[in-house]
Amino acid sequence: MVVMLLFAAVCCAAPVGNAISAYVALKSAAREDGGIAEEGTAADIPPRMLTAYKKAVQQVGKHVPECQGMRWPVLAGIAKVESNHAAGRNIAGNGDIRPRIYGVLLNGSGAGGNMTSFPDTDNGRWDGTASAERAVGPFQFLPSTWGGVGEDANGDGRADPHNADDAALGAAIYLCGKGRDLTQRGQLKAAVLQYNQSGAYVANVLGWIDQYTVAAKDPGLKNVTGSVRTVIEAALSQRGVPYSWGGGNANGASYGICCSPSGKSGTTVKGFDCSGLTQYAFARAGIRLPRLAADQADVGQRIPAVAGALRPGDLVFFAYVPGRDSSIYHVGIYVGSGRMINAPRPGAVVRLDPVDAMSGYAGGARLL
Repeated sequence: MVVMLLFAAVCCAAPVGNAISAYVALKSAAREDGGIAEEGTAADIPPRMLTAYKKAVQQVGKHVPECQGMRWPVLAGIAKVESNHAAGRNIAGNGDIRPRIYGVLLNGSGAGGNMTSFPDTDNGRWDGTASAERAVGPFQFLPSTWGGVGEDANGDGRADPHNADDAALGAAIYLCGKGRDLTQRGQLKAAVLQYNQSGAYVANVLGWIDQYTVAAKDPGLKNVTGSVRTVIEAALSQRGVPYSWGGGNANGASYGICCSPSGKSGTTVKGFDCSGLTQYAFARAGIRLPRLAADQADVGQRIPAVAGALRPGDLVFFAYVPGRDSSIYHVGIYVGSGRMINAPRPGAVVRLDPVDAMSGYAGGARLL
């Protein structure tokens, strides 16, 4: 009981076992709930990097015509883990990234976790040193690997791993191999494993690919009007804002509190947790919500966890024991077509997720 109260004290603890499948409950609603249009971007990717990823998808067929299923979220997942999309660097109009991004020197010294020596192959042309190899650019290619996949994507006459366009195309070529079908989960996993022989790495990248795949289906609001539109637009405007345990309220993002069940403090993070985000969005439509997710379930018309019941603008809840509202631990805002605006957990950002990204689907509440 003490643990349950701790989880409920704020909101949005990590989900536990799946008691009810949100997919089953929502699968018939995809075209029947006023779901909104789909296009695409992702809030944490610099626009110039996103342009490079999309350009690479268009160009890779010229180099690996047998490749199927290459899409920008695949490249974004790799670049997120390798360089956080060239975070902290300047990206010029032609795609050049400065300062250049270098990994640790792979000389077997143990520094940065490297225990294997990789002899120099480029005389320092790309990695700035002739003493050993180091990974370079936003996709962290070894110069020896770059020599086999590097292509000129921006038309300047050279293939440069420190250029966003060239690097993204090189990554697409590398992941495609001799002609993978990346729509197949097993082949996508094999492609990522080729990039880095680590199960943890593969899981991390695949998680980001899945998140960006959902983000690529960016809602347009042409079918949504009035207060529902106001609430959804307000929540969408916060995409990319960090999750903060205990953070956010009707006035906007705020510093949170300590600590989440996993020990994460929100005291130094300005952002939202799940119920802070819903408070903010609904306040824009003049509706004040209580602070806790479980208490928000008592506001408005309660919507059961059955197929087709949710409508855009509804609150959507998740519980440790579906059917028992006192065990609700998480809340999002439904946008239609099985998706919600979500502040999921520490370390994440406000984003668009499938409803079944969280476990214990417990229906919703309609306030509008």
